[in-house]
Amino acid sequence: MKSLAVFGTGSDVGKTTLVMALCRIFSDQGIKVAPFKAQNVSNNSAVTQEDREISRAQCIQADAARIAPSYLFNPVLLKSHGDETVQVIVNGLVHKKLTISAYYEEIDDLKLQVQHAFTRLQQDYDLVIAEGAGSPVELNLLEKDLSNSFIATTFSTKNILVADIERGGIFASIYGTIALMDPVMRSNLIGVVINKFRGERRLFEEGEKIINERFGLPVLGVLPFQVLNIDMEDSQSIKNYQQRQDDIKIRIGVIAYPGLSNYNDLDVLMADPEIFVELISTYRHLMHFDMVLLPGSKSVVSDLQWLKQQGLFEELQQFNKPIFGICGGYQMFAQSIHDPDAIENDIAIIEPGLEFMDDIVLYQSPKILQSGNYQLFSYSAIKGYEIHSGRMGKYPLFYQRSHYAGTHVHGVFDDDVFRGDYFRAINAHYKGYHYPEYKEQQIQSFTNMVADNLDTSAILQALQSE
Repeated sequence: MKSLAVFGTGSDVGKTTLVMALCRIFSDQGIKVAPFKAQNVSNNSAVTQEDREISRAQCIQADAARIAPSYLFNPVLLKSHGDETVQVIVNGLVHKKLTISAYYEEIDDLKLQVQHAFTRLQQDYDLVIAEGAGSPVELNLLEKDLSNSFIATTFSTKNILVADIERGGIFASIYGTIALMDPVMRSNLIGVVINKFRGERRLFEEGEKIINERFGLPVLGVLPFQVLNIDMEDSQSIKNYQQRQDDIKIRIGVIAYPGLSNYNDLDVLMADPEIFVELISTYRHLMHFDMVLLPGSKSVVSDLQWLKQQGLFEELQQFNKPIFGICGGYQMFAQSIHDPDAIENDIAIIEPGLEFMDDIVLYQSPKILQSGNYQLFSYSAIKGYEIHSGRMGKYPLFYQRSHYAGTHVHGVFDDDVFRGDYFRAINAHYKGYHYPEYKEQQIQSFTNMVADNLDTSAILQALQSE
């Protein structure tokens, strides 16, 4: 069976969610399927069973395929430092911190890593579904590309082109992309998927005819607009999240600093009908919130400095209700943060923290990457994962005293028992809900929508043809 690639007319047109749905659809047909993205740019990552780091997007795609995530699914991950440099993760481990120009100088070596990972997956799975990045026809970047033309030409994948009708100009975006495509990619193009359509399908029948007759491509499906409220791919997606405000009992202020990372920790809270989450990205009084959350941060020192510049540092110190910190946010609880070897910063630095606990944070290599069941607070087995370079001597995993609590472990609020107990201590009327069931329902509901509106038989037939 041929491998499949899902390319888009641009960024954020729905490639990630379509790959997720296809993984579930073909998995349910008894096909052993694996997701793949050669290079991802995201601060939202997770730890695999091999204790390696990959993008959350490939994790949710693996969940849909009902397989354990692997570093092979995302061999190159770039995490932005916000200073025109990126931390380069190769095969799930930190490679080095590079400027963008220096990163491009290593592209030939990275192509070998991508090729090795993809080949391994082809050997282990019946079907590999690769997700493209941005547009596949950025002509000035084709030689530096890892996720689009390199995959299409190296592995002769069968290809789907996704276009977002909500943006407008859909015919120009499809026609222009096809016209500029690499000949190999174009020759293997199965058809087009129209995404995020609002209204009656029959109203686009003439549009389908135009694409079919004038562009020479079949429309494989017209997918209705449907929000997927889990595993947001980037921090911008948080702003589009639809909260279920059925019976709000607790209001949480989430500090959305510039280096916000691992924002999937917010999924379970934003999906909770009894909780309202408000993102705080500038100064404001915090006292009307029932709780404040300090989430993960890719740049803890600079985000601490940002808190001080905004006036939120003093607000947090004066806040006398529950404050919870996760990973980078947890490290901000310390007396000070030390980075003597400039692991996370441009220069060696010591930055005073919030002083909620009597410990310091010391940045060291290698980065801690670990997943499993953790003994946290008074709970024996909370499933989660760690991704951090900062070490603490007294409280390496968690801390709780007075109205302060925090942990290095991501996913702690995904645990129904811990979440229920924690929020009932804030409001005794809080009931809680079953998050794993909700998450599975979100995947299946989105998949059902895709299956109902996409010609998956035509895709499968193309993959099985010589």
